[in-house]
Amino acid sequence: MQSIVDVELWQLALLTGAGIIAGALNVIAGGGSLMTVPIMLFLGLSGPEANGTNRISIIAQNIVAVRTFFRRGFSEFRLSLTLSAAAIPGAILGAMVGVQLDGEWFDRVLAIVMIGVLVLMQMPGKQHDTGGMPLTRKRLILGHVLMFGAGCWGGFIQVGVGFILMPILHRVMGLDLVRTNMHKVFIALTYNLFAIVVFAAAVSIHWQFGLALAVGNSLGGYFGARFSVQGGEVWIRRIVTVVLLIFIAKLLLP
Repeated sequence: MQSIVDVELWQLALLTGAGIIAGALNVIAGGGSLMTVPIMLFLGLSGPEANGTNRISIIAQNIVAVRTFFRRGFSEFRLSLTLSAAAIPGAILGAMVGVQLDGEWFDRVLAIVMIGVLVLMQMPGKQHDTGGMPLTRKRLILGHVLMFGAGCWGGFIQVGVGFILMPILHRVMGLDLVRTNMHKVFIALTYNLFAIVVFAAAVSIHWQFGLALAVGNSLGGYFGARFSVQGGEVWIRRIVTVVLLIFIAKLLLP
């Protein structure tokens, strides 16, 4: 279904730019949807429309990421598939709730989530902790159980889901950070394929907006990797923090 919102060139340019920031943010810390969903709301999409349209860029970005990991020799498709299978039912359930949340309630929920993720982004990460632990049967089972909950959140709103998937894969299951990111992008790709079907069946998906975001996300992922190496993530965090505070105020104030 196509959204009724008219498309102008400046809107596509704005979304591509937002996608670049979101892609860079996803590489550095996660939470790229914090940028893209509010912008689509301000461009006239409803909450469910923006929520569903955002999945296009997420799917495109993770297709590229999965392919990149595979070409570099990182793949564990059996585990990725079983974790995805655990997340998919939750994602479908979450999406069924997400399509119902609209208007003022969606704005409030999104603002609260943005505040929570913004706080998490300011906390120092432990990127040096790259080692893994033995994947015991207990860790494996618990990881799959928790993945259903992660799928619920991802299907519901997607914003900040990386901050849920990373601890499950790295802390609970004991995977090293490379394998954690490898499985994270595969899982997010897979459950979003199902979530977007639920959204497309219930609300209008704005495919042009989604494709503009997808182009931006792909470029942002590349730039984000370079900025991370060169120390530029400090400036990205500062800029994103200011922009998010503006978004939060806009969403909460009448």
